[in-house]
Amino acid sequence: MNTNEKTTLPYMTLAEITEAAGGTYHGDPALLDQAVTGVTIDSRQATPGCLYVPFKGARVDGHSFIPQIMEAGALCALTEEDLTGDAASATHIRVGSTEKALRDLAAWYRMHLDIPVIGITGSYGKTSAKEMVSAVLGARFNVLKTAGNFNNHIGLPLTIFRIRPEHEAAVLEMGISGFGEMSMLAQIARPDIAMITTIGDCHLEQLGDRAGVYRAKSEMFNYMKDPAGPVILRADDEILGAVGEVNGHAPYFYGMTPEHASRLNDAYVTDVQTHGIDGTDCLLHLKDVSVPVHIPVPGTYYLYHMMAGALIGRLLGMSPEEIAAGAGTVRTISGHGNIIRTDQCVILDDCYNANPASMEAALKTLSQTDRRRVAILGDMGELGKNESDLHYNVGLAAGTCAPDLMICVGSLAREIMHGYQDTPDGRIAGEEDRALCYNDKDDLIRDLPELIRDGDAILVKASHFMGFEKIVESLR
Repeated sequence: MNTNEKTTLPYMTLAEITEAAGGTYHGDPALLDQAVTGVTIDSRQATPGCLYVPFKGARVDGHSFIPQIMEAGALCALTEEDLTGDAASATHIRVGSTEKALRDLAAWYRMHLDIPVIGITGSYGKTSAKEMVSAVLGARFNVLKTAGNFNNHIGLPLTIFRIRPEHEAAVLEMGISGFGEMSMLAQIARPDIAMITTIGDCHLEQLGDRAGVYRAKSEMFNYMKDPAGPVILRADDEILGAVGEVNGHAPYFYGMTPEHASRLNDAYVTDVQTHGIDGTDCLLHLKDVSVPVHIPVPGTYYLYHMMAGALIGRLLGMSPEEIAAGAGTVRTISGHGNIIRTDQCVILDDCYNANPASMEAALKTLSQTDRRRVAILGDMGELGKNESDLHYNVGLAAGTCAPDLMICVGSLAREIMHGYQDTPDGRIAGEEDRALCYNDKDDLIRDLPELIRDGDAILVKASHFMGFEKIVESLR
């Protein structure tokens, strides 16, 4: 067996892949004991020794690239069809479905890992939570974390295949939009520790209401590696805070106060000092120990994520000092509350996704800066039959955050503006031409030079389909 730990995936020989995928091997028997160097679904990323997993898309069939990936040095390909022509001589494993085989392989590979795996889900804050938990654990462990938005039934397996012998912990983000999807993901990830950030109004077209959102997210608990594994929940979330037990065990709770609903929190903070875009200081309390923490990025939600990360760190044997040091290294990422500083302004790039709760949280973050505050808000998707009311309510919340300039883009975002102008601050902003609506982001981009001033703090937030990254690039 090829066991070069730096270049191959442990346990993943062609013989083991064939068995785990339930496939039929076609190729030189002498190659069966060779391990692959990685797994890819993109023929352009094929490297020597890799396993290529082709998918059939609406316009392109990945099977057609098998000859090219073999020329690039790939060791083997999965296939769900009989190969002919130039591809016929390629070493391959015939399976019923390449997508299912990818999931089966990842689940099999994960069960051979002996490092702690943390699964994170929630209505919003998954990515920032993943970044914070990874930063905290990174003070002691070599951590593999989900890259970008690789959090679905394709991205999660690919993330798991990136775990190598040098890694000492893995933090996996898991995103869903319907019932049954989390069960699929959790059966792959088999988390040792499970965390839900929040339960909010998202994917309501499929999940109905917040109770449905919780039922879908909490499917993760049924597929933990150890059914008695710890679950980390936010105490002051209306639904999560009411959870009494999971698989017969009490969850670990964190919040902004020592107790919630007559129950002591396992982690809480005091002496919170908010410095706007420059971050937050606090005193973190963990049972009988306390430690000062500086979080170098803005947003109250990072305080919550830090507390959750601290609980996970303590479960894994970290000291309070290590936890504080790790939290101080967290950084924002593109589209997820990312802070971009230019010579003229500071941009809060939060345009990857949006729902009512995350909109309100972002507006609150904007309100905490002492700069001129500009909010550029767009439509939120997948909110179901109450989408107009939910947008209107965001506008009401904006009225309490007092932006100096309010800009809404899109048909649904007009409801945000209606709600905003039904508040005292919004009415004044309307009278002073500080409340503007645009049908199209390109029209706004044309006017930005006249609207933005030097030194502004600018929030850019909408659901991904609105393409607000184009606004961010224009501001840069």
